[in-house]
Amino acid sequence: MATQPASEKKTIYDFTVKDAKGNDVDLSIYKGKVLLIVNVASKCGLTNDNYAELNQIYLKYKEKGFEILAFPCNQFGAQEPGSNEEIVDFVCTRFKSEFPIFDKIDVNGDNAAPVYGFLKTGFYGILGGDVQWNFAKFLVDKNGQPVDRYYPTTSPFTVERDIQKLLGVL
Repeated sequence: MATQPASEKKTIYDFTVKDAKGNDVDLSIYKGKVLLIVNVASKCGLTNDNYAELNQIYLKYKEKGFEILAFPCNQFGAQEPGSNEEIVDFVCTRFKSEFPIFDKIDVNGDNAAPVYGFLKTGFYGILGGDVQWNFAKFLVDKNGQPVDRYYPTTSPFTVERDIQKLLGVL
């Protein structure tokens, strides 16, 4: 199943990814939850604000069926150069993040993680379907379908209203 092309996948739940320790994580464990999937970087100018805001939103909605899935990526300005262990240490120590951090991946190109191929389908940014930079955000509904895509410069607080709608907490 891991080699099945992203184009044949029907929901985010059809994917298995690696966590930061190299363990397989079947994304079906998130069935019924609203997901915000973000490609993150530790040394980006957007890092401090994004992590601070993502943490606040996560803490506010995690008990209501919301999860943030963070995928480190070093494709943009080599701004995520560390190992998975260094990344997790940075995120958990500096920002006290509690949401899951996954294996470092590519989000664009021939080596792009299949889950990102799926997320990008139908959501085109200024560079075609490619992710433009660190902290691009994909909002996924409770049925595992991507419903919106946000530019890297979009504040997580701006996304909060859409999260509330999908959670039914407005």
